[in-house]
Amino acid sequence: MISPYDIQNKVFSRGVRGYKEDEVDDFLSLIVSELDKLINENYQLKDMVRNLNQEIDKHKKSENVILETLEAAKSLMGDISISAEKRADILLKNAELDAELIQREAKENAERLNEECQALRNRVESFANRYRNMLLSEIDKFENFKTELFEERIFNEIDTDIQSREATMPPRAKAKKADANAIRDFDETLTNFRTGDKY
Repeated sequence: MISPYDIQNKVFSRGVRGYKEDEVDDFLSLIVSELDKLINENYQLKDMVRNLNQEIDKHKKSENVILETLEAAKSLMGDISISAEKRADILLKNAELDAELIQREAKENAERLNEECQALRNRVESFANRYRNMLLSEIDKFENFKTELFEERIFNEIDTDIQSREATMPPRAKAKKADANAIRDFDETLTNFRTGDKY
């Protein structure tokens, strides 16, 4: 390749009818100047091409990195999705187990409460029967005591005596009559209680 230095230092032989030396020199100087510019532009363009190639290489590397990152992100998203599904399955199974445990405990508590309620009902019923039997026994004792203490004829005599003296009854006789009536009423109440009429 011809350089500006080669053109500038080129020596032409002289002929009889040659070109004017000044015009040739001027033209050669112009060519040298233009060639020098072209060479400089060529260098600049080469530098630009080299820089652009470097940028392209960088972009290619970046593109590869981005593609690798995207692939890694896709893989990570897949792993996260699988992990989330597994976690959801585990949480669901745990919730089902907790629900079964709560239901079982509630059922056991209900059965235990029913058993306790039945036991308490049985105790109350047993107590009521024992208390009723005790009352009936006491009533029997009281009947026997009353029979021994007061004969039927005594009541009849008291009634007859009270009726005959009703008009001129002193306060003491009135009290006897009231006592007799009270005893008779109590006797009827006890009899009804024993037979179940008022129970």
